[in-house]
Amino acid sequence: MEPNLKNRLLEDYVVRDAGYYPVITLTGPRQSGKTTLARIAFPSHQSLSLEPIDQRRFAQEDPRGFLAQLKGPAILDEIQHVPDLLSYIQAAVDRNPTPGLFVLTGSQNFLLMSKVTQTMAGRCGILNLLPFSRAELEDQRQPEPDAPPDLFSNPHTGLELWQTLHTGFYPRIHDRHIPPQIWLPDYVQTYIERDVRSLSNIGDLSLFARFLALCAGRAAQLLNYSSLAADCGIAVDTARRWLSVLNTSFIVFLLPPHHRNFNKRVIKSPKLYFHDTGLLCHLLGIREAAQIPTHPLRGALFENHVIAEIAKAYLHHRRTPPLFFWRDRTGHEIDLIIDEAGRLYAVEIKSGQTLSGDMFDSLLWWTNLSGRPPETATLVFGGDQALTRRGVAVRPWFGI
Repeated sequence: MEPNLKNRLLEDYVVRDAGYYPVITLTGPRQSGKTTLARIAFPSHQSLSLEPIDQRRFAQEDPRGFLAQLKGPAILDEIQHVPDLLSYIQAAVDRNPTPGLFVLTGSQNFLLMSKVTQTMAGRCGILNLLPFSRAELEDQRQPEPDAPPDLFSNPHTGLELWQTLHTGFYPRIHDRHIPPQIWLPDYVQTYIERDVRSLSNIGDLSLFARFLALCAGRAAQLLNYSSLAADCGIAVDTARRWLSVLNTSFIVFLLPPHHRNFNKRVIKSPKLYFHDTGLLCHLLGIREAAQIPTHPLRGALFENHVIAEIAKAYLHHRRTPPLFFWRDRTGHEIDLIIDEAGRLYAVEIKSGQTLSGDMFDSLLWWTNLSGRPPETATLVFGGDQALTRRGVAVRPWFGI
């Protein structure tokens, strides 16, 4: 069966930047579609993967010979397997700085980026490709993020909320029509565990699997390393290192607290989120979408989905997500603060499908505290209406 290929928002930026830089680096989680995007964006480039052992050894043992075999512009997949090759690519583009000469893909951000920044400064454009956004999945146009509520203006075309969260957005699930309960366990075993072994000296993978599940149970919550380590039975330093591995592999990301305190003592710990809710559901043991509405972490799953989608909207427009949360020590909290060059927008996220008055309490409290008008606040909820209530924009879950 031929895969149902989707247009990727990042493609225009990849092609644009290849006109500026001799090297383009496309990074992101495994199976996010990096190779497919590179081949579609640059159909005339020769494509070689460093995944096969023979190609990897060739590049490691004879990097000059490996590069000499290339007959023009090339796509090099899984470049993180041979990071030393980047030094030879640097020398090659110094001799021939033709834009778009090399397109590199890699799925381990820390190792890849540290080598890229050391050797490719000024020569390389770096772009991040995450799994499909909801808009990409439904072939919708997704404009460049701007001030809410315009950020949440996409139309609904038929997806069901809980099924969307349960399935997630990895391209292979959708392109090949593989049930997530079949594909995701294999993904965890064949990709996450392999990356874990290559990134960190972890002897007991079963213990790491427990750590991963404990992280899932803390999605959309404040990150407490001491509690996480104690529940897993590991040292705090180990918990920090293992979480760094998950962050490096684009499995999780951390949402920092916003720095403005408005004369309040604010929380300084970040919050933990997963890039994909399908993977999160799998790790939580949710096997069917019908389990989500009554699941105790339903609200966390929904919040994770909305924030991950907003992060994708920025990253796939080649922008750093200006995303934070705000919480003071008295318990007042805003789920998401979007800081656009000092212009602050507050977003509250509620999984309920029926609007109620108390959904607006935190937003109105924050606008009063910060001295901002209600128009700078948006409520995203699990329903299907777009309206304004009490001066606050209300937007449905599928708007982003």
